[in-house]
Formats: sequence, structure tokens, C-alpha cells
Amino acid sequence: MAATPWLLLLCLSLAAGGVLQARAQPDSNGFISIDCGLQGEEGYVDTATKLSYYPDTGFTDGAGTCRNISADYITPSLCKGMYTVRSFPSGPRNCYTLRSLVPGLKYLIRAKFMYGNYDALRQPPIFDLHIGVNHWHTVNITKPHVEKSVEAILVVPDDFVQVCLINTGAGTPFISSLELRPLKKTIYPQVTAAHGLLLSERINFGQIDENNVIRYPGDTYDRIWTPVVSSGTYTEVSTTSKVIPDSLFEVPTTVMQTAMRPRNVSSGMSLSWDPEPQPNNPSPGYIIIMHFSELEFLLFNVTREFSINLNNEPWHPDNIMPKYLYGAAIYNSVPSWKSRYDISIIPTVRATQPPIINAIETYTVVTTTNLGTDSLDVSAIMAIKVKYQVHKNWFGDPCGPETVMVWDRLTCSYATTSPPRIIRLDLSLRGLNGDISSFFTNLKAIQYLNLSNNNLVGSIPDALSQLTSLTVLDLSHNQLNGAIPSRLLKRVEDGSLNLRYGNNRDLCANDNSCRLEPKWKSNLAIYIVVPVVVSMIVVIVVVVLFCSLRRKRQGSMNNSVEPQNEATTSYVPGNNAHRDSFSLHQLESRRFTYEELKIITNNFQRVLGQGGFGYVYDGFLEDDTQVAVKLRSHSSTQGFKEFLAEAHILTWIHHKNLVNLIGYCKDGEYMALVYEYMSEGTLHEHLEGSKHNGGRLSWRQRLRIALDSAQGLEYLHKGCDPPLIHRDVKASNILLNARLEARIADFGLSKTFSGGNDYVSTTTLVGTPGYVDPEYHATMQLTAKSDVYSFGVVLLELVTGKPAVVREAAPINIIHWSRQRMERGNIESVVDARMCGIYDVNSVWKVVEIALKCTACVSPQRPTMTDVVDQLQECIELEEGRTIEVGNNGFYTSGGSDNPDLSYNAYIADQSSDSTTFQTEHGVKRVHSMPTGPATR
Repeated sequence: MAATPWLLLLCLSLAAGGVLQARAQPDSNGFISIDCGLQGEEGYVDTATKLSYYPDTGFTDGAGTCRNISADYITPSLCKGMYTVRSFPSGPRNCYTLRSLVPGLKYLIRAKFMYGNYDALRQPPIFDLHIGVNHWHTVNITKPHVEKSVEAILVVPDDFVQVCLINTGAGTPFISSLELRPLKKTIYPQVTAAHGLLLSERINFGQIDENNVIRYPGDTYDRIWTPVVSSGTYTEVSTTSKVIPDSLFEVPTTVMQTAMRPRNVSSGMSLSWDPEPQPNNPSPGYIIIMHFSELEFLLFNVTREFSINLNNEPWHPDNIMPKYLYGAAIYNSVPSWKSRYDISIIPTVRATQPPIINAIETYTVVTTTNLGTDSLDVSAIMAIKVKYQVHKNWFGDPCGPETVMVWDRLTCSYATTSPPRIIRLDLSLRGLNGDISSFFTNLKAIQYLNLSNNNLVGSIPDALSQLTSLTVLDLSHNQLNGAIPSRLLKRVEDGSLNLRYGNNRDLCANDNSCRLEPKWKSNLAIYIVVPVVVSMIVVIVVVVLFCSLRRKRQGSMNNSVEPQNEATTSYVPGNNAHRDSFSLHQLESRRFTYEELKIITNNFQRVLGQGGFGYVYDGFLEDDTQVAVKLRSHSSTQGFKEFLAEAHILTWIHHKNLVNLIGYCKDGEYMALVYEYMSEGTLHEHLEGSKHNGGRLSWRQRLRIALDSAQGLEYLHKGCDPPLIHRDVKASNILLNARLEARIADFGLSKTFSGGNDYVSTTTLVGTPGYVDPEYHATMQLTAKSDVYSFGVVLLELVTGKPAVVREAAPINIIHWSRQRMERGNIESVVDARMCGIYDVNSVWKVVEIALKCTACVSPQRPTMTDVVDQLQECIELEEGRTIEVGNNGFYTSGGSDNPDLSYNAYIADQSSDSTTFQTEHGVKRVHSMPTGPATR
């Protein structure tokens, strides 16, 4: 979600909530720490972590009730955050909203619960937890004194996340505390945009103090490490020396400084647990992460070596030899599903020392693929909610989960690969006061809007006419005044809008202020009885049908027939004066009439996008082929010349990386181009996050898009005769199909050059700010290197995820923004955080270098597109070489990045996974265990 709408909402909330809302923000560490149910405005500092906890007032919509647990359950060891709860006796869903986050970053989210008989009913509840529209966990409180913690690590797609409590009919949901911690994007590689990790257990072996729970500040990410102490069979091993952590999990040195091993060299170690089924996941798969470090300095003739089995089969293909004071992790990336998990750590025949283990983490996998409502729709409807104080069942995501939690009096459309959109909103009889909010105009997919029978005042916003999908607008029975905007009247006249505005006493007070042109097909519903002469209607219908049939017959007989009274127009592409004249007669593509376009697009119902030429509409041909129809707007600055240029060029040239033209329309004043349908929209939409994947294109996908686009431009420069300069290369002119294959689009400004000249003199500067070649800007001489410059800007957008003009304290071109950071030698400060660190660093460096060469101020210093294509292919080879060949079933070993001798830092194998309930052999005592975790034996 874009930050700006939420910033506006934040300001609105600040006006209402004052200092409380100001505290509903991350602290200097990026942490959010909430004591749910804490009353008053003051927070406190936790004695153990020294972190500040605040009341939850600024994070909820004021729903719920603050309660104290029974004094019978308050003990000296109970942390203060468990003293109070917020319960939610009303509504099926109540949510906490955590804002000011970094989209695409990984976060640890932890919710804690202690019933404590706060309601004096002695009936612990069962309820569901959701993160956004995705199920997180079913909370089953079994005993009043038990503390339950539910923790997940996931990628947050927007600049906010919602944690929702769902009433399932088994008791009143409640919560004691809620914590959010940002993580470095490179750790926990199993966490992706599609899958998160739900903690089962996080254990620190070898502690001698059963109360020594390690969390912040010992763990900079505030993970909670539960100590396990031995009762005799195992021996604790420890060191005071610093242990260098591995880079993928960054286990704190205080955890890695202790370990546990058997007393005898020949003895092994065993860990066991049974899966913990969930109602929505009866057979959970598990991810297991085991941490090892040698803590004893071993002489050359002393060997600690062991293997790891799962259910009596090798879990790891190689033997393990931990390195002295270097942390390393063995983990699986693909979850496994087993009826029981028995892990054995067994010494090899060469071992002279028993095996060792420092820590272990086990997780189940939670799916995060359910899409929340379109971010622009969310920001609009939330602003409407705040303005009109709508609360009834307006909590959480507006459209999801589908059929279960949709907001009251709101209807959404759902697609498989794109976020839900709000298409109907009925706020009639809701006591709305004030003017008609401008945020209604941000509901771009709305088809039906009913604001009738309220107390709305002021005029009707003209911007409502821009809602191209809107077919019914009911404003009747309010207190509106003034005139109906002319553009709304025009839509009423052309039949695209049914407008109801009766019973607004001061609306249309001037007799001429709402007058329509005298068209019989007007849909204006003003509840006035108009006498109609039946015979005249019959005559009109007959005439219309006759004309329509005649036009269709003409179109079907010859798709190239010119409209009557239209002069044939010749077009000479580019500056090539010797090229034969060209007219619409010579186009090979199909010609459509305007009436046919209306049928194809269902009366231009669904808008796919908008550009300088006009709107682009979704359509289907007779054979159900999906197409995109770009219809010229009457207000467009691009005229017949640009229309004809693009139609001609796309008929003349063909390449797999150029958009395919299916047909065109030149019907009187109507001009349109019909293209192949590109289901994934523009590259710009993906990078800005308005597409469903929220900008989370992988680096490999971005490289492939870059190469596809470069090959398209190379064809224009080298493969065409005469060659073409595109002149408007930018991310919004790169379209993506369902396989994310890229096509260059929009050739209305293109120019040819030939005859030995490598430039074209122009009199008018065209292009998009941020992409325009400065040399072209200064000299007005256009070259193929001008396209190279613009493509370099696109490359930087692919790397950084930033727009061509970066909006920070002051607007700055992405080239300067990138150069400033590259000079520091830190690639991470440049790369889009939404890629979560999953990329080959060398390939990223190379792409940035290519981009900076492309954007050199002097064109001779820039490479050709052929050079760019060759170098991008090398980048793809580097990226493809990043992943070492997968072993048997997807296991990995990671080690300390500073240890050159680490012997098991390769990609490993087997299909095992999370863990929930641990049992260690021979009387190991586990303390401070999580309720979902393992039981010892």
C-alpha cells in the first residue's frame, strides 16, 4: 500500500486520538510493543527487556473492553504485560492495526494470551487469529494460569499489518499483549511472500539456570530462547568466548555459548515430537533449524563428528563437524509431513568426542497467499470510515476473507491473480453528515454507490464522473445544493450512468443548471412522469435498428472501408521522406467499428489503465480471445498523427518482445487500437506495488524482464528497416503477460532514422520526466542512445524498486539517488528490500553498472542495446549460478560467513520440517516451554 493515503489516515486519527496515536508507531528499533487492555495514557518500561510498552488504544478502533485478570493468578514471576487483557464480546472480527512498516520486509509478530479468569466465568475460550486475511493460528486456552504465546515470521506486503481476533462461537476472544519486531531481510530464507513460519519451539541447550530466558537485548530481534537444562544424563558445555553467528539466522552469541552433549562418546542424542494439528491444517509440515558450534578447543587427534537421522533415515547427507567458535545451521527449506518426528544425533565411527547441539528452532508453515483488498480501495474506504464514523462490522480487511468477513453493505469482486476490488457500496440510511467525501472517487472499480437518505450537504463532486465503472449513483433524499456537474450529465445522456438525485431541495434550484441535451435515451432517474408518444418511440427504434444493421453489414463486408466523408490521410513515418505514402487502407490488422468495440468491451465497462492517449479497456473478441482496447480520449493531447503512427508501426514490425496489434478503429471521431491482452499489467504497477504481488518480483524475474525489454529495443534499433527510436521508454510502457514475459508498448511517439544519419532533429521535446535523455533535451537531436538512456533508468527502477523521480526530502532523479549510495560501496542500500536479499550480489552490481553506463551524460559513452543485451545475459548466468544444485530433498547448511574453513556450507537434502513438541531422552528438563511446544521425557 502506498504510504501517502495511510499517512493521511494517521493524521485523521491523530486529530481524534492525540498523543495515544503518536505512540502507536515503531520505536527507534522498529519495535512495536503493546500491553493490551492497559488503561490510561501512560506506558511503562519492562524490567527485563528495558523496552517501552504502551496501551493499545491507538491501535484499535475503540472496540473491546479493558479487563484485569483475577488477583489469584498474579504471581511475582508473572510479567506485567499479562496483568490486563482486552476482550472483544461484540462482532465476528476485531483487529489491531500496526502501521509505519516497511513493505516487503520480514517481521516477527508475537501475540500473548493469559485468561486469568478475567471475566469470572472460568470458561477459557477458543478463537482464531488472522494476519490480514490469512489464518494464523487457532488459540485454545485450556487453563486460566497458562501463558500462551503465538509467534510468526512473515513478509509484510504493505506499510501496515492487521492482527485480527475472530469469534468462532466458542467463547469471547481476548489478548494480553502484542509485539512486532523487524528482521533483516536476509535471515530465515524459508519465509517468502507466499509462506510464513509459525513458531513451534525455540530452545537453547546447555543452560544451567532454568530461568535464564534469552531475549532482547541479548537477541537484537527479541526472539525468545527457552532454556533446557540437563538432569544428569547429558552434560552442559559452555564458553565465555564470542561465537561468530551464521549469517542466515544470526543466533545470538549468548545462545551459542552453551551446548549439551551426552556423557559418553558412544551415546547419541534424541529429540522427538508429535505434530500439532490445527483446524485449518490437520497435518502440518515442519521446518527444522539446528544450530551447532564447537565450544571446546580440540587437539588435532581429537574428533567430534556426528550424523543426523530423522525417523531412522539420514536427514542430512553429510557428517557434521562443528567449527570452533563459529555458528552454523542445518535446516530444510521444504517442509515435511510425518506422523511423528524422531531426530537422532549419532556419533560416527571416527568420533572421539560425543555429539553436541547448541540450539534448535522448529516451525510449521503458514500460507500467506490470500490477497487483501486492493490497497487504493483500502485507503479510500478507511478514509470514508473515519470521516463518517462508520463502525458496524467495518473492521479488518474490507473484502476478505471472501464470503466470511466482508464488511457490512459492501460488495467486492474477486479474481484469482489480483486483489479484490470494491464494486458496490450501500450507505443509505446511515446518518451520514457533511459533504460527499472526495475519497469516494478513489474507489476506481465501484459500479454501484448508494448515499441516499442521509444528511449530506454541499455540491456533487465533479470527480465522480471519472469513475468509469460506476453505473448507478443514488444521491436522493439528502440536502445537496448547486448544479449537477456537466460531465455527470454527459454520462447520463450517453447512457453509461443512472443518476438518482430527487428530494434534494436546493439541488438544481436554477432551472437551467441540470438541463440535459434532448436525447431520448437519457437514464436520468429524477422520478418525474414524462408523457411519451408511443408511435414516436416505435419510429425511433426502427430507425436505430436499420442504421445499426446497415453499419454492421458494411463492417462485415469490408473491414477496410473508410467512413463516409473521411479524407484519406497519408503518413510518412519518422523523417524518411523517400518512404511510400501510407494510409489506413494499407493496414493489415482488422478494422473495428465503434459499435463493435462497445460490444467487445461490454460498453467499456472495465478499465485496465490510462495513458496520455486515453483509457485502456478490457474486452473479448467473438472467439473469446481477451484483448486490450486503447480508446482515444477527446481530451487527449495525442491526435490522429500519433494514432496512425502507432497503428502503422505495429503493423509493420513484429517481435516477441513488442506488443502485438490485433486491430484498430477509426470511426468518425472515435479512434482506438486493439492489442493482445497482457494480464499482468505494466512493470510500473509491479514496482510501485499496485499489482497483486505488491512489488515482490524476484531478482530472477526482474532480470528476465530487463532482458526481454532490451531485446525488444535492440530489434527496434537494429532489426527494423528503417530503424526506430521509441522515444518514450519507461516502466509503464513495458507490459507483462501471465508468464511475466515483457513487451514494449506505446509507439505513438516513435521516430525512424536512416540514410546514414544516426540522429533525428526534432522541434518538439517529448518523453516522460525522469526518463528523458539530457543530451536530447539540450540539443533536440534524437538518437538511439536516447532510448538507451531511458532504459538505464528502467534498469535502476528494477534494482531499487524506486520510481524514476525519488520523492524524499526533495525530489531527486533515481540516477543521482543510486550514484550517491553506490559511492559508499553498499549494495544493500540500493537494492529493493522487497527482494528479501535473495539475489546474486555480483549480478546486481553488474546491472547497476550497466544502468549507470546507459545513463552517462554524453551519448558516445553509452553502450548500444546490443551491448546491453549481451551483458544482461551474463547477469542472468550469474544469478542462475547462485543456487548450488539441490540435494535429495531441499536441505541447507549455513555457516559463519567469516569462517573460511567451514566444512558444511553447501546446499543439502531431505524433506523434513517444523517441530512442535520436543522430547529429549534421559531426563532433560525443559523449562519456560511454550504451550504449543514439545514435552520432555
